[in-house]
Amino acid sequence: MDKLAIFDKLTALSVSIGVLSGVATFLAVGPASGFFFIWAATIAWAAYFFLGATKEALINTIVCGIFGVVMAWFTAILLTNISATTALGFPFMAGVTVAISVIVLCLAANIPQLATIPASVLGYSSTFAYLLQTPDKLNQDVLLSISLNNPLLVISISIVIGTYFGQWSAQLSEKLTK
Repeated sequence: MDKLAIFDKLTALSVSIGVLSGVATFLAVGPASGFFFIWAATIAWAAYFFLGATKEALINTIVCGIFGVVMAWFTAILLTNISATTALGFPFMAGVTVAISVIVLCLAANIPQLATIPASVLGYSSTFAYLLQTPDKLNQDVLLSISLNNPLLVISISIVIGTYFGQWSAQLSEKLTK
């Protein structure tokens, strides 16, 4: 005789995501503050589910997410080298630089390990969100530092932790339905 499930699937998933969101928030505003950003983590968490909540989704979210971070980081370094007085103007040159980097990011999908373009774009976008919305981050001192101010490190850490929170919430949900 089968045991009755504690919760239906939606309720179990809601409870597991809610409980683990509380844990992630505690970490982000408490002991992991400054190197674990909840917004970047929840983007990766959602990507994990969007990509199927499988082992492959875990790998693709982390690998492609970090690839997106690397591409954005490199692009940001290039942007910091564009003179404000460049002949065509900074906005135009920034646009061209970003356009080329996004083309490269998408073409990298020819490499099977980098084929999950949405996860790469999420990593890229998360990096620029951090750089453009956090004062004094879009400069070479930060971008070339070995510190938790560097988006290459801090956004990558948040993506990895967030992806694992996605996996843990799927596993907890499964346990709650058995």
